Amino acid sequence: MKKALLFVLIAGLVFSSAFAQGTKEQATAKAEKEIVILVKSMGNGFFDAVYKGSQEAAGELGGIKTTYMGPPQATAEGQIEIIESLIAQRVDGIAISANDADALIPVTKKAMAAGIKVISFDSGINVGGRIVDLLPSNAELIGRQQIQLAAELTNYTGDVAVLSASAQATNQNLWISWMKEEIKDAKYAKMKLVEVVYGDDAPDKSYREAVSLMQKYPNLKAIICPTTVGLLATAQAVKDAGKTGVVEVTGLGLPSEMKGYILDGTCRQMALWNPIDLGYTSTYILNALIDGTSKGTVGEVIPAGRMKSVKVEKDGLIYMSTPYVFNKDNIEQFAAIF
Repeated sequence: MKKALLFVLIAGLVFSSAFAQGTKEQATAKAEKEIVILVKSMGNGFFDAVYKGSQEAAGELGGIKTTYMGPPQATAEGQIEIIESLIAQRVDGIAISANDADALIPVTKKAMAAGIKVISFDSGINVGGRIVDLLPSNAELIGRQQIQLAAELTNYTGDVAVLSASAQATNQNLWISWMKEEIKDAKYAKMKLVEVVYGDDAPDKSYREAVSLMQKYPNLKAIICPTTVGLLATAQAVKDAGKTGVVEVTGLGLPSEMKGYILDGTCRQMALWNPIDLGYTSTYILNALIDGTSKGTVGEVIPAGRMKSVKVEKDGLIYMSTPYVFNKDNIEQFAAIF
């Protein structure tokens, strides 16, 4: 009887020690915030650079594990499936570049109800589906600048077309609406925006759409691509068609991808914000939301490391910076960075 009692006591002590150790390990693991950078699709150099920025911020802040995820194709369904899995994993925060502004709302609401901090960046989720939306720049400035870049290249004459990402991409649609507004100005009287087509951020489809535009419009002077994938594919299509210098190419592009086309004159100028800064700032915002030092309410100023700070505007919008123009004079410098 005494032996049995002694065994029970020893077993209890072992269990208590193991339980305490397990609790300690759980607490240690919980101290590390888990955040996910969820992008439109994998294999996009722009989003690779975004993730580098997130890693940089995580290193500065400490106690953060940042993971890079995205569906194989740029679909809302693919992102929804990933978010469902992240809810089950109980991550702390998700920064999403959305393939659809509305389709993700039910699942992101579910994530937020589970205690996950959700923000969008680059391509936003509408109000109700995220806490804040980090925009790389003001939509009006981006859209107007795209027309200005094309006008400078074409001497303000001829037909221009837009080759965008998907028809549901919230950021591109906003920019295009401002392009249409800008081109109404009298100084563009000799220019005409003939068509907007969509390459779905797929290189092969974007290439085919660019070829089709050149065949359809004999007076085509420029193709504007407010998407890095579309710009790269269009530059190759124009070069392959032997129309370098005949059909100008501009838009939003990654310096590392577009360096050769800028140096050979296929794309003489383009613009882009720094995607590294986008991922960096997103991570600082998520960290503040997870810590509770920010609620994402209008008027709040959130510290953002080397980016100084960002301010929450109406509808939870946060703006970063004005797009930078790249040309043959600076492309090599920036191509070495991203």
